[in-house]
Amino acid sequence: MTSYMDEEANLIKSCLPPEASPPEDVDTLFLLYALLMRAKGADVTPADIHDAWSVWMQIEGKSHAALRPFGDLDRETQEEDLPYVEAIKRAVNIRKTSSTP
Repeated sequence: MTSYMDEEANLIKSCLPPEASPPEDVDTLFLLYALLMRAKGADVTPADIHDAWSVWMQIEGKSHAALRPFGDLDRETQEEDLPYVEAIKRAVNIRKTSSTP
């Protein structure tokens, strides 16, 4: 069964730039991004993206050196979240445009 949140997650995926390389089996991660999109809209931040990714990593039972607060990450690691911020912002704009009478 596909829900409205699946549709939002798929929209965000479709808005990713070609150079973005999300990990495999990311359906749950993109559902978290869909939640961010609905909760924060265009105000979503790289720290929000990182927090969602951290929750997803915990749910998946995975370990990673970047599993620490966003502010503790080096600049290069922080910048890895930017394509996802931009994808969510693009998706927000698409939703605004498609719902405008």
